[in-house]
Amino acid sequence: MAMMNSSSALTLFCCFTIFFQFLSVNSRDSPPLAPALYVFGDSLFDSGNNNLLPTLAKANYLPYGMNFPKGVTGRFTDGRTVPDFIAEYLRLPYSPPSISVRTSVPLTGLNYASGVCGILPETGSLFGKCLNLDDQIELFRLTVELKLVASFGSKKEISEYLSKSIFIFSIGNNDYINNYLLPLLYDSSKRYTPQQFAQLLVGRLSQGLKNLYILGARKMIVFELGPIGCMPWITRRSKKGQGQCDEEANSLVSHFNNDLGSMLKGLTSTLSGSTFVLGHVNWLGYDAIKNPSNYGLRDTSTSCCNSWLNGTATCIPFGKPCANTNEHFFWDGFHLTEAVSSLVANACINGSSVCLPMNMEGLLKI
Repeated sequence: MAMMNSSSALTLFCCFTIFFQFLSVNSRDSPPLAPALYVFGDSLFDSGNNNLLPTLAKANYLPYGMNFPKGVTGRFTDGRTVPDFIAEYLRLPYSPPSISVRTSVPLTGLNYASGVCGILPETGSLFGKCLNLDDQIELFRLTVELKLVASFGSKKEISEYLSKSIFIFSIGNNDYINNYLLPLLYDSSKRYTPQQFAQLLVGRLSQGLKNLYILGARKMIVFELGPIGCMPWITRRSKKGQGQCDEEANSLVSHFNNDLGSMLKGLTSTLSGSTFVLGHVNWLGYDAIKNPSNYGLRDTSTSCCNSWLNGTATCIPFGKPCANTNEHFFWDGFHLTEAVSSLVANACINGSSVCLPMNMEGLLKI
């Protein structure tokens, strides 16, 4: 596994802020690098779909969005997410929540991600209605077959448009956080070994990606799961001491990540004309948590906002957050700050050790 040394990690951090500031100023002056950005996943990528769903999992209040240009939108962070930074790089508008679009669909992409949901239909159901993987792909199917048909003259034009568009995924976190690791509420940990559960999730995800391929998607980036054992939701309740990563939880998602990489390679080799890119981000998140100064960070163990349940859950409405959000890894008990999302996005766009076998720049050239 390719790794950055301390010097290159610090250089990357020092450059990413200037890089995205430049993009935000100049992105409107040049044509887009791809026709559209379609986003799928959970609360790490949700741009406001949960605002419109009957669920308790919402981020439609301050301090969420305090650093976002449009304020509170339903993003589970202080500012922009990884898809937002990628959209800026592609010179595209931020992909709006899909279920907020009532009339003509924007041809620059949509966001189908939904907080607390996952790959399995039952994940997240305790909090109300959210969009699981199957729901999201079904909504994309309706977008293609009902909305895009009205915007293009032929199926060939739709196919050309979709084949050049970018599709990004971050999903599976909640299948562990809100399912496998809650044995009193779900029986998945009793029915499946860690290896079997990972195989179940990756198998379901593989079928979903195949369905997207059938609908026309060709360029897909799928991010692996981060080190969930380092989340405040887990570490601040652990008997191992606050701030210490739970390596058993981290080991659980390693099974998923290992299977994910193999699955994506298999799809690229079997689905003609497709390119599946692995967002190899687990090591980057773990390294930033363990060596924060290399990334310009100071606090990688506590939530920045004042969170429920002793800092382990979501932000308390209208609470005062930490003074320097860009020095924190975690925004609340689960989610990244804008600073970390920027780091991840930049590493995927033009780095060599995160998005494999090619970065975003390489994917656009295909």
